[in-house]
Amino acid sequence: MNSPDEAAVRAALSTVIDPELRRPIDELGMLADVALDGGRVTVRVLLTIAGCPLRGTIDADVRAALAAVPGVDKIAIELDVMTPEQRQALRDRLRPVRGIPFTRPESLTKVFAVASGKGGVGKSSVTVNLACELASRGLRVGVIDADVHGFSVPALMGITQGPTRVEDMILPPVAHGVKVISIGMFVTGNQAVAWRGPMLHRALEQFLTDVYFGDLDVLFLDLPPGTGDVAISVSQLLPSAQLLIVTTPQAAAADVAERAGSVSAQTGQRVAGVVENMSAMTLPDGSVLEVFGSGGGERVAARLSEVLDAPVPLLGKVPLDVALREGGDAGVPIVLRSPDSPSAAALKAVASRLASAPRGLAGRNLGVAPR
Repeated sequence: MNSPDEAAVRAALSTVIDPELRRPIDELGMLADVALDGGRVTVRVLLTIAGCPLRGTIDADVRAALAAVPGVDKIAIELDVMTPEQRQALRDRLRPVRGIPFTRPESLTKVFAVASGKGGVGKSSVTVNLACELASRGLRVGVIDADVHGFSVPALMGITQGPTRVEDMILPPVAHGVKVISIGMFVTGNQAVAWRGPMLHRALEQFLTDVYFGDLDVLFLDLPPGTGDVAISVSQLLPSAQLLIVTTPQAAAADVAERAGSVSAQTGQRVAGVVENMSAMTLPDGSVLEVFGSGGGERVAARLSEVLDAPVPLLGKVPLDVALREGGDAGVPIVLRSPDSPSAAALKAVASRLASAPRGLAGRNLGVAPR
């Protein structure tokens, strides 16, 4: 058997992506050494921390990449750990400038703050399904669980591991192709978080500044219900974030959801649209059951269009569906678990409308200058 070509070996290794940073390991300085001895290839990989929870994934991915190279018949992988200096160099390479990356003039990330007037309308379920659907289409997507007191995103996404720290930078866990951060990843068990306004603001600010999401196409923030501290903090920290209002068809829920959207008149944010969740469901005999009534989504969209003097569309109606709840309990959102279900189809349609909305270039540096 011919010996493998070193260039081919290194080219294969350049396709190995770090599962947390979503960048090639050679680009991150994690590929410390490559040695060839006939058909035997020995690779030394530097992990960011000693207890890296995804060391097994990295090992398997390196082996899979090398196994495809002609001439490789034996693979030896040595997993070592970066020195503090190497970790600091990695942190500086990834985030050379402190601050919130999504507020920089060059950022093209679409930011959607998912809000509701009251709890229990399925706001978090809508958030994770939209995020997973967009990620399945190849977009780079992140989710911030900003509902500090009522966090639920990790469970809905099936995330059990915590984030990794590289110096003062936090690497969020990745599930279903989506990068996720939540205060629930920092508490023990089902411990309650009893924080007041200033601490809530600081937690959100730290998620935006210290968590490395990389270059995202879309960022979702799952807000707590109402128009309290976190909603105000989001308007201050991410003034360009668009609100996505979730309501049920019920008149009482629609009235409260209108308030959550109308706050944008004070903050200057744009309302991207309204999603009606728990809409009418079709029973096996073909009859339609409106458990929570009807018309809530239309009412909220119409009222907000009038209050804000700008068109606010009803993006879609997500029917009440047992499979939607089952997907959340299993940690696999319905757009992935039951993609052909009525609820999944409705959520996919909403995702399509969000994805097709253009990202504004007003005020952004395009890197050109007059001659």
